[in-house]
Amino acid sequence: MTEQQPQHDGVDRITAQWRAVRPDLDTSPMAVIGRLSRASRLLERGIKTNLADHGVEPWEFDVLATLLRCGPPYVLTAGELSSAAMVSSAALTNRIDHLVTKGLVDRAVDPAHRRRVLISLTGTGRELANRLVEHHLVGEERQLAGLTAAERDQLTGLLRRVLLTLGDHAEDPAQQ
Repeated sequence: MTEQQPQHDGVDRITAQWRAVRPDLDTSPMAVIGRLSRASRLLERGIKTNLADHGVEPWEFDVLATLLRCGPPYVLTAGELSSAAMVSSAALTNRIDHLVTKGLVDRAVDPAHRRRVLISLTGTGRELANRLVEHHLVGEERQLAGLTAAERDQLTGLLRRVLLTLGDHAEDPAQQ
């Protein structure tokens, strides 16, 4: 006999408490935002645990994956990488220093524009990034195992609409 999953989550408890003390309020926005927030934290925890299997922090994976997905020759300017990885220049500098020390990326002055810095994957970094992205997708598949393919498609569309409403517009989806 398979174990039945509970039909209520932590947000149900919170919204029920609000309905009890403030029945005049519509808590439906709280139900959506609360679930998105909780799901984000739980997903991030799962990703961190999954990457730890390879001794990698999520931010390391983000930088390596960003360079890998830009395609050959796996090089971005520091500014492009900072924008794509959504981190400040200062944070990126520290991250790149760490990854250079580990032999996963190289940093060089752009010969065409001496004020620009180029960040590239090393061969070791590219091999690790390819292994990590495969491992990462297996972990994400496990995290979404409770949804059918149709439900994933529906959720993807709904979340896209939320992000667009919040102003998250991609200039070029191929670059994302």
